[in-house]
Amino acid sequence: MCKFIFYIIIFLTLANCSNKVIYSGKILNQEQLEDINFVNKEGLVSKLGQPSYVDTIENKYFYFSEKSEKKSIFNKEVKYSYVFVFKIDKNDEIIETKVFNTEEVKNVSFSNDKTSNEIIKRGLLERIFGGVGTQQELPTSP
Repeated sequence: MCKFIFYIIIFLTLANCSNKVIYSGKILNQEQLEDINFVNKEGLVSKLGQPSYVDTIENKYFYFSEKSEKKSIFNKEVKYSYVFVFKIDKNDEIIETKVFNTEEVKNVSFSNDKTSNEIIKRGLLERIFGGVGTQQELPTSP
């Protein structure tokens, strides 16, 4: 029994001595991190591949990339962690590029961007009185 415990201690000691590099999201090299000025969607997808997430409402492509180094069970160091956001217009041209360093979480502020409501456009009286007026009956199925 004592030998078994001794082997477990040796195994855990050796396992903690090795460094392990962990990638999350897209694996980007230094050249790709420095050159993110793309002109169109085709160049973006050919260089970085398919995005991590696509916002179909605002037509934005999101790429996440993180590299961390695990030195022991209790010691994990993040080398870099970025989120790249590319806004694309109707002609597949990139009109806006943003880069967020997720290590700076303490400096995050709320965005004032709002999603426009193009479905319902109300006049002044509708805004004041809301749902006052005759109710429209919805068609029912048989």
